[in-house]
Amino acid sequence: MKIRIKFRKYGLMKFVGHLDLMRFFQKAIRRCGIDICYTKGFSPHQIMSFAAPLGLGLTSDGEYLDIEVHASASSEASIAALNREMVEGMEITGYVQLDDKAKPAMSVVSAADYEIWPKEGYTCPYPAEKLREAWERFFDTPERTIITKKTKKGEKTLDLKKLVFHSGILEPQERFFYQPGYYLDVSCGSTDNLKPELVLEAFYDYLGLPFDPLAFQIHRLDVYENYGAGQSRRPLLAAGTILK
Repeated sequence: MKIRIKFRKYGLMKFVGHLDLMRFFQKAIRRCGIDICYTKGFSPHQIMSFAAPLGLGLTSDGEYLDIEVHASASSEASIAALNREMVEGMEITGYVQLDDKAKPAMSVVSAADYEIWPKEGYTCPYPAEKLREAWERFFDTPERTIITKKTKKGEKTLDLKKLVFHSGILEPQERFFYQPGYYLDVSCGSTDNLKPELVLEAFYDYLGLPFDPLAFQIHRLDVYENYGAGQSRRPLLAAGTILK
């Protein structure tokens, strides 16, 4: 039986890297008694995979984990059992059964959306309306939407217009010190994966301003997959059914 779990990551847990997060879930699943499947061989390990692992320092409301189990309690009972093993900064929000032929989350991810806000002590260069005008000009200038991304194999040229599906400037909010933020809906996955900080860095370069990645808190809202003949889009959790 294939299971997909959705969880939040926030607070100090944003500083926990992917490998440590994997070990955390392995222990939590054992403690709460989920009958998870193990690989065969000399060194068996839990059958588990994550969709689009989150970068260090980012928070999220839409992280996903796929596991295989021999049997499972209801979604409600499983969420409660897992949350009893969570620490502050981690919360399980979804638990669904997938079709036996469903592909792993990591192989179907196509997009993710984010909110980006200035941290305390950092000031936005423009008021919201002027920032919105500059943002629109940036995406209307073809040569400004070509960026260079560093990869393990060297450098790769990307066209932001093809990889940024939706974007905009968010109105100032009190909890972010009355400063405007950014919304980005971008390509995400194993082939065309665009980090939101690369878009912001290119925008600041367009403005002629220095870019400090530590000045912003990036928050992932959700992760999506394409499905159906018309290639509609849906959150990864929608691919499963709730266990009663």
